[in-house]
Amino acid sequence: MGNLIRVLTRDLDSSGCNFFLDFENAQPSEAERATWEQVKQVLEEGQEVLEELQMYKGAGEEIRQAIQRPTVEKLQQRAWAAVLPLVTKLHNFYEFSQKLESSLRLLLNVLACAEVPPTQQLEQKQALAQQFAHILHFTLRFDELKMTTPAIQNDFSYYRRTISRRKINKLTEDSQNEVNNELANKMSLFYACSTPMLKTLSDATNRFVSENPDVPLENTTDCLSTMASVCKVMLETPEYRSRFSSEETVLFCLRVMVGVIILFDHVHPHGAFVKTSNIDIKGCIRLLKEQSPNSVEGLLNALRYTTKHLNDETTPKQIKNMLQPN
Repeated sequence: MGNLIRVLTRDLDSSGCNFFLDFENAQPSEAERATWEQVKQVLEEGQEVLEELQMYKGAGEEIRQAIQRPTVEKLQQRAWAAVLPLVTKLHNFYEFSQKLESSLRLLLNVLACAEVPPTQQLEQKQALAQQFAHILHFTLRFDELKMTTPAIQNDFSYYRRTISRRKINKLTEDSQNEVNNELANKMSLFYACSTPMLKTLSDATNRFVSENPDVPLENTTDCLSTMASVCKVMLETPEYRSRFSSEETVLFCLRVMVGVIILFDHVHPHGAFVKTSNIDIKGCIRLLKEQSPNSVEGLLNALRYTTKHLNDETTPKQIKNMLQPN
């Protein structure tokens, strides 16, 4: 992503402790390496997932012809042949979401479970903080692409309708490549969500908190709020932003900021929007709106529609108004 990014968070810690977060070139210590290597493999696979999703074209024309002429077997076979490999891809994406969930929990075990404060953990374990950021970046990017690819749900809906008919007619020659009903139901719920990867991470973070009652909730929420503040400082301070070599670096930081805000909102009992929140939510929204609308509309929509507490009575009207669609 270009030049080394180091963010001085002098205004994040009331004790006056200054530290840098390196989102690009931080290297793991020997103690961190096993976790880092495990997550690294998932992140590398994530790049392949994004590339496949970007190239996803769908089988809309084949499906349309098959539906319009249901008695023409050749068209039915052509549509089925077009959809089957696409469903295999969708299955792979779904399976990857489970790997991503495991990686997130692995990092939370390190960044939020230690006896030292989460802020200190982020400072000391920057390579793992960097990977946490990349998971959030992937998640927001995947969901942005998914929301602009309606063919995904169209293809999968056609698949589910057709698989039932084929089984009734005992057409099972492709059974080794088919998704069974139980898995299809899970995948259907996954893709029915507008932001499926973000929901996966939100659910995973909630499970992490509930399954680790010995870990103070503040450990997790402080970790998330600190990362949101780091990204905000990085983006709004000319000294740091001038080091960005491309617009993609800006988008990376924006996605991470939005991702941790949403996770925070799902985990904290009162959410991210109340006045007592550790996140400067007004500043974050203002920062998003200062960017090119085309590049951040998906992120604003993620705050509008995938957060838990935005519509609570405790959310100030000014924040609700700031997030109103234009």
